[in-house]
Amino acid sequence: MMRLLATATVALIANAIALLVGAWVLPDMSVSALAFVIAVVLYTAVAVIIDPLIRQIAMTKTPVLLGSSALVSTLVALIVTSLLSSGLSIRGVTTWILATVIVWAVSVIVRLVLPMFVFKKTLAARK
Repeated sequence: MMRLLATATVALIANAIALLVGAWVLPDMSVSALAFVIAVVLYTAVAVIIDPLIRQIAMTKTPVLLGSSALVSTLVALIVTSLLSSGLSIRGVTTWILATVIVWAVSVIVRLVLPMFVFKKTLAARK
């Protein structure tokens, strides 16, 4: 249970940072302050649900695309969050592509680095 809670916490923080970086870097992407929390929770929930589905489809239908399934799930999560929340706005095809790559990349980096700082004592105790 603690592992699930820790994973969810890291995912929420990573996705929040990723969405903020995307909005900061891309002029046609914006995240409103009021709806930011809703957008992050919605994006994370959609990503958690969509990612295994897309991986399963990629494994059964097109194994070659398995490596890009994370990018596809990021794009789908951005689209759903943009449609269901007024907190995230992305305009233009180029911005959608760049937002997908930036949000995915920042999220991956934060998910790798953040546990080293947040759970430092727990990781040290395991050694």
